[in-house]
Amino acid sequence: MIDNKDLEAEIHPLKNEDRKSQENLGNRLKNEDNLKSTPPQTRLSRCRTVAFFLSLFTCLFVVFVVSFIIPCPDRPESQRMWRIDYNAAGFSSPCAFVAAVSGANGSVLWERPVAQDVALVDCAVPRLSDGKSSACVLVGRPSSLTAVDLLTGETLWSQPSSFDGNASVLSPLLQVPDVDGDGAPDLLILTREATQVSGYIYSGSTGRQIGHRGSLGMDGDSGLLLHVTRTGAHYILLPCASSLCSCSVKGLYERVTGRESPFKRDPLWESMLNTSATRQLLHSSGAVRYLMSVPGKSGQDLLLVSSEACVLLDGQELTPRWTLGEVQVMRKPILGHYKPDTLAVVIENGTGTDRQILLLDLGSGAVLWSQALPSFPGGPPSASLPTADHRSAFLFWGLHELASTNEMEPRVTQHSLYMFHPTLPSVLLELVNISAHIIAFDALLFEPSRHAAYVLLTGPASPNVPGLVSVTKHKVRDLVPGSRVIRLGDGGPDSDQAIRDRFSRLRYRS
Repeated sequence: MIDNKDLEAEIHPLKNEDRKSQENLGNRLKNEDNLKSTPPQTRLSRCRTVAFFLSLFTCLFVVFVVSFIIPCPDRPESQRMWRIDYNAAGFSSPCAFVAAVSGANGSVLWERPVAQDVALVDCAVPRLSDGKSSACVLVGRPSSLTAVDLLTGETLWSQPSSFDGNASVLSPLLQVPDVDGDGAPDLLILTREATQVSGYIYSGSTGRQIGHRGSLGMDGDSGLLLHVTRTGAHYILLPCASSLCSCSVKGLYERVTGRESPFKRDPLWESMLNTSATRQLLHSSGAVRYLMSVPGKSGQDLLLVSSEACVLLDGQELTPRWTLGEVQVMRKPILGHYKPDTLAVVIENGTGTDRQILLLDLGSGAVLWSQALPSFPGGPPSASLPTADHRSAFLFWGLHELASTNEMEPRVTQHSLYMFHPTLPSVLLELVNISAHIIAFDALLFEPSRHAAYVLLTGPASPNVPGLVSVTKHKVRDLVPGSRVIRLGDGGPDSDQAIRDRFSRLRYRS
């Protein structure tokens, strides 16, 4: 049965169209009324939606431009190992030069001649003109003081120095807070002539001398340190025979300039110094060999190493926190982490066949780990690398004797580099054997959290004889697969390959 409306539409089609038009017109009027009655919040929401999509489109466009259109800067390809050789070179030649090489691939960044007689080089000085890069300061004899940009080798400034011709320059170079008011730290250089130590202050931004020479009123040796007490006073500390001597930066500044100093004096330290005519802070049980500033509970403490003991001193009161006696420490200690986030100090006790490696808790002086490891007298120093588990990997040099197949032939003695990690306290890895004479060694991260490597400088045994000088870099991780596992007592059930795999999985952090 056909509906009446459909039937009427078939009989009067035009009339039906008119009805639809009227219905559509009515619907449009209703919609307009609805739009007029739409609250402003709905229209605002639509505007926000449009703004959101426009912002999203803009961000995507910027990402596209940066990722695919703007070229990325070229990064030098990081090589796992590189070596640079200097033939017929020496370390006391009258013609000296300084070169900077890329840690990534060993390419020479810059090279330049320097003073004929270099007394001191320090390449850890911030570039004071922009604060973004570092500079190398070279102290030469006679009478030269030069700063060069560490990245380009260009001369930042060069000034004559006023050192006496017979004076020896004490190391290291010290940086003191700004004294000439140019907003940049300044440089303090100490020299020794006969039995007197003198101080010179230079502007870090221009190299010009501030004031004149000032005597510290004491004798002393290299290994000096700039210490800040808990009251904010700056003091120069330096070994003087079997004592620790000191001078306030405030007093030295006033002597060299004749003006009032902006620095502070510490009343406690001044009272201790006033009781000694030779500016001695404390007496040591033996000759002072090394002095280090280390983190303490409420500021910086002092680690003093003498020929007979190792003492941790409170950085303010200078009272012993702990003492390790009856030791012969012949090399500057290094810091690392044996337990997570707990500082330890590495002490090399003795030399030659009697050397023993001691890892001490820095807070208490308790022995955490010890191992006999014979070495050459004056051999390369130890090093530490922080690992991702908040401990440290430690690198030690020791002796390695290769037994000859012919018993009539003498044994060949080599340096061996050993690796230790606190999670495997009964295992050492022998990473590499070196027969050349080692001049310097260091381990560091070339790329934070990724690229741990060691750098080795080898050369002639005598500094007066020219020969082959080599600089070599090796990635530590690449040496692990071919290493030799040395078990110290009970090494555990793990196989040698399983132990190598654990060392290979170590990750390093800045």
